[in-house]
Amino acid sequence: MGRGRGRVEVRRIENSVSRQVTFSKRRRGLAKKAHELAVLCDADVALLIFSEKGRLHDYATNDSMDRILDRYERYLLCEGGYVMEEHSELQQDMSYDDIKLRSRIEALQKSQRNLMGEQLDALTLREVQLLEHQIDSALRNVRSRKDHVLLNLIGDLRKKETFLMEQNRILEEKKEKAELEAPLHTKNSTASTAAATALPNLNICAGASDKSGPATVPPGAASALPWWILRPSANG
Repeated sequence: MGRGRGRVEVRRIENSVSRQVTFSKRRRGLAKKAHELAVLCDADVALLIFSEKGRLHDYATNDSMDRILDRYERYLLCEGGYVMEEHSELQQDMSYDDIKLRSRIEALQKSQRNLMGEQLDALTLREVQLLEHQIDSALRNVRSRKDHVLLNLIGDLRKKETFLMEQNRILEEKKEKAELEAPLHTKNSTASTAAATALPNLNICAGASDKSGPATVPPGAASALPWWILRPSANG
């Protein structure tokens, strides 16, 4: 009596080389099974595989991956409650492009909610890692833009500083020039005043005379002309 093959426990292969070899063998086997299923049962089969390093391997019946994915999106749209049974007339009126567009809008809305940290329970480890990578990339772009804006602001402030310093220099030069010109006017004015004060008093005071004696010089005229100029001659 022969022994049957025992049950093999499926778990992650720790050795990286063995894991890569197993991935390559089973990926080819899976693609072969998908092709056989499509041919034998006249089914539309699409297969997507991402390796550990993120490399894509795919298979689709008659190379019609886009058509199968569009069909899949339309199915999700109808099953997700966007086209209800009671609105069957609306479903009939909707074109395929409308359904496809609605499906893509829903996918974008879901992605946006995930980026906001919402509805993460349904995500796999790989999807969470991809989401983390997208957020990190977005943060780098935001920081880069912030640095660019700050550098532009700093450049504008430096230009304003240079302009204000130049204006201040011009004002300082005007002030110094005005201070140098002001004392010159003051000296000229002082010299004119002093010269006018130093001129002698040339007023000739006629001495008071009477019939019996010579003219006398007033007491206040001591600094005037000498007495011998003012004395009347004997012939007069």
